[in-house]
Amino acid sequence: MRATVTTLENNRVKLSVEVDLDEMSEALDQAAKDLSRQINVKGFRKGKVPKNVLIAHLGGPEVLRAEAIRESLPNFYAHAVADTLIDPIGQPEIDITAGEDEGVLVFDAVVEVRPEVAISGYENLRVTIPSPQVTDAEVEAQIDRYRETDATLREVDRPIVNGDLVTMDVKVTKVASDDEPLEMVEYMYTVGSGTITDGVDELILGLRAGESLSVNGNLEPGVVATFDLALKAVRERELPELSDEWVAENTDWQGVDDMRDSILAQLRSRKIVEAQMSQREAMLMSVGDLVAESEASDTLVGAETDERLHDLGHRLGEQNLSLETFLQLTNQSPEELLEKLREDARRAVRIDLGLRAIVREEALDPTAEEVDEELAKTAASMSTSPEILRTNLRDTGRVVAFRAEVAKVKASKWLLEHVTFIDPQGVEINRELLAQDQSGSLTA
Repeated sequence: MRATVTTLENNRVKLSVEVDLDEMSEALDQAAKDLSRQINVKGFRKGKVPKNVLIAHLGGPEVLRAEAIRESLPNFYAHAVADTLIDPIGQPEIDITAGEDEGVLVFDAVVEVRPEVAISGYENLRVTIPSPQVTDAEVEAQIDRYRETDATLREVDRPIVNGDLVTMDVKVTKVASDDEPLEMVEYMYTVGSGTITDGVDELILGLRAGESLSVNGNLEPGVVATFDLALKAVRERELPELSDEWVAENTDWQGVDDMRDSILAQLRSRKIVEAQMSQREAMLMSVGDLVAESEASDTLVGAETDERLHDLGHRLGEQNLSLETFLQLTNQSPEELLEKLREDARRAVRIDLGLRAIVREEALDPTAEEVDEELAKTAASMSTSPEILRTNLRDTGRVVAFRAEVAKVKASKWLLEHVTFIDPQGVEINRELLAQDQSGSLTA
């Protein structure tokens, strides 16, 4: 087989392919075998029909050749894609230009290929991740959570603040409904918990016992109600004094210093792990932001969306859930789900294009040895041999796609070594902290 590539406009190429006589002969033999297993010919068992008898039964060699071309053309195209290392992202438009009746088969395939984008700014990329540093306020807040388990309630006569426990009578009336109002007497509500409806926690601040509050909000998805709150009493939690005696009696620590040091170590380990776990995703999101949305073609986004929808269907099937049930559980319409999948797909496409751009700019194309190494690992995970996997990649036209995945892994590693990680306040994070192994440090 011989294949050449001509670049066209709008990210398209024309693949011109010549299939030699030997390959065409193999295709004819294979088509004859396949047809002999499908066609009933009097006097012969299926699969045992001689080729000349089969040709006569079909109506002539041109019929067998047409069937051979129809069956083999996808393989011929896939081999040409693999041999020329193009990266198609759509279905080809194939035009047979010669050899339809005899001789060398020649065809053209016009197909859209993956665009190559240029990005700037990745060399000095600053990526925001959660801070691995623990503040004194965070330690004290954790200590206070332990103290709250032994807190006492004290009624107060002052404006309500966050964290207060308010006793109230609640009346809930559905808007535009004849349903009887729902009433709760002496309901205990922790300000800031957000368990009544949106807006309550903001509006209740500053009020006092004896006052009332009315707010419209969601009772449940799609159901709006009026919430009338009559505030009857306000209590605050009075925490016990933090002392060595209280710590020894109410916790597993021996004293305040022991408690504080232990909590500091736990929080530090957890925050380092949180920062470490967010590195790769935050970095890739930042790379995606460097690629203009217009670079994510409809073809790429559509294919990625379809793949995500297929994966969702597969996961739901494993849980014995239908798509309709999933939509009900997540309170989504089919259109909303599809739009979310499309947005996620567009983000994934931009990240993919960004990584490929870095591969080109930094000359990170994998060596033959790196490809072979990854091929062996992948084959082992699939319980097959590297040779079989290599053949499968060529037969399906995925040689370039496999190499690209290896290259993108190299680009991700390059980025991890070169980006600057900062916390939400813009302070650069010490890389030594992010390199620390916390696997044995976390406690329940």
